[in-house]
Amino acid sequence: MHDFSMQEPNTVADAASLLPERRDDRSAVLLAGGQDLITEMRSAVAEPERVINLKKIPGLDGIEWGADGSLTLGALVTLQSLAEDERVQRELTVLAEAAGEVGSPQIRSVGTVGGNLNQRPRCWYYRNPETVCLKKGGAICHAQVGMNKYNAILGGGPTYIVHPSDLAPALVALGAEVTLEGTNGRRSMLIADYYLLPANDGITKETVREADEVLTHVRIPAPEPGMVSTWAKFRERGSYDWALSAVALCLWRDEEGTITNARIALGGVAPTPWRCASTEQLIAGRVIDPETCRIAGDDALKQAEPLAENGYKVPLTKGLLTRALQKLAT
Repeated sequence: MHDFSMQEPNTVADAASLLPERRDDRSAVLLAGGQDLITEMRSAVAEPERVINLKKIPGLDGIEWGADGSLTLGALVTLQSLAEDERVQRELTVLAEAAGEVGSPQIRSVGTVGGNLNQRPRCWYYRNPETVCLKKGGAICHAQVGMNKYNAILGGGPTYIVHPSDLAPALVALGAEVTLEGTNGRRSMLIADYYLLPANDGITKETVREADEVLTHVRIPAPEPGMVSTWAKFRERGSYDWALSAVALCLWRDEEGTITNARIALGGVAPTPWRCASTEQLIAGRVIDPETCRIAGDDALKQAEPLAENGYKVPLTKGLLTRALQKLAT
């Protein structure tokens, strides 16, 4: 591992002031839980001169419910505490379930909300220090013509990474907002707008976060009455692994069981959490039955363009969406 110095600011403003001015300058990086960053540093994918530890900044580790039923999460909230929060389990089930399936108990005990949302790609070409891929400033995306079993089937090109976060699809389905604070002040946006497709200025970066900004909080608005939600994930290893595909589903139904509203976001299949807006509209007014599940799956994957080795993700994702719908039908 490359030698580095550790800096421990006491405020977000101080942390932002220590960050470089350019996105392509990784001489200083933020440390939250460290589960992703340390892996990058051990493999020499990241070689920062300075690591800025956020753990001494007060106010970033809280789970706070507003009087209006909204929830605000500090960036340093651990995944384990989020998964075990009884009110989150009850009112925002999809979020608790997603947090509870990240990694292993050991990883969840130190991994944070902010870190999970800002993970770098897991693509093995990106993670190989000897490979200069398009994501790292090279000329081509090796996954497009190489080994691409784990890469994107939706939204890919010119790179084909998938975003590794489990929390992000759940938060997209919940309509969450993120707050960023930097040297130029504070701003908030929908989390769906936080992530970038490769074709939309997202080749070497995955988010709109500026070089001198820190993601400080996530706010989930109070869900409309009657919402039920769930998370469905398939991973290669049963113990702990990133999603090959995942579905975050929020659903509302009337007394007859007819769907009145839905929010669907996919994980593990695209460079960003993938919102299925047309599918949501298509299943509104229907009951949950095999035909509705088929229609939903076909529509959600209608834009899929599998690479040579990842076509299995199409039926896999359709099956996960069916599983999620059937779970909420009971």
